[in-house]
Amino acid sequence: TALMMEGLLSACYHVCPNYTNFQFDTSFMYMIAGLCMLKLYQKRHPDINASAYTAYASLAAVIFFSVLGVVFGKDNLVFWIVFSIIHVVATLLLSTQLYYMGRWKLDTGIFRRIIYVVYTDCIRQCSGPTYVDRMVLLVMGNIVNWSLATYGLIMRPSDFASYLLAIGICNLLLYFAFYIIMKLRSGERVKLIPLMCILFTAVVWGFALFFFFQGLSTWEKTPAESREHNRDCILLDFFDHHDVWHFLSSTALFGSFLILLTLDNDLDTVQRDKICVF
Repeated sequence: TALMMEGLLSACYHVCPNYTNFQFDTSFMYMIAGLCMLKLYQKRHPDINASAYTAYASLAAVIFFSVLGVVFGKDNLVFWIVFSIIHVVATLLLSTQLYYMGRWKLDTGIFRRIIYVVYTDCIRQCSGPTYVDRMVLLVMGNIVNWSLATYGLIMRPSDFASYLLAIGICNLLLYFAFYIIMKLRSGERVKLIPLMCILFTAVVWGFALFFFFQGLSTWEKTPAESREHNRDCILLDFFDHHDVWHFLSSTALFGSFLILLTLDNDLDTVQRDKICVF
């Protein structure tokens, strides 16, 4: 559904591309990125995965902030300060939830518990993390998200929708890489079909991004100025670079979903209680 709605809203955006309605083109990209991360997490944690209500409420909050960023985010220091604080705090809370695998409740006492754990495990008696692999992922995730938050606060990019999309894509790629590494470290293997899907999708995404960054148009200028960036059609004397981007990116999205569908094919005959949790 998210993929179909992305196609519909992308078509709406391309009728009249401009800064205001670019959010239509990215709204369901947030949904796709968020749902892909949830699907990966659900594969190993079906009992503690977020409910549909929580998941879609969180995605609705992301889209809400996207609208606020488009409307109020241009050179508005107050908005960027508030958004960066929320971004960092949300990253810390989610990291705590992931590390303890749902055993910590996200309530008003969570900050007191975090301070207590830091004091007992890091100050009074220094001890290593119980789940080293999970800690490495969360440290890397926090570094990436804090860096993005700092970049947004300092640079205050004018295209807030793309900035928010970059946050979602970076987190999705980070978690996907962690999932593959932990799968191999746990003695599991990636079978031929998912491996071919991964390689095929990576190559197609690479070509798609090449055509995307050709810069044949821009909604930051007037239509007459934007047309100055146009080039001759390269496919069938009808489609230009941006059209090829859409063809390739839709194919790559389909391949991405095939990866999620087939990634754990090697576990089809393994009992549920024998599957590694990470």
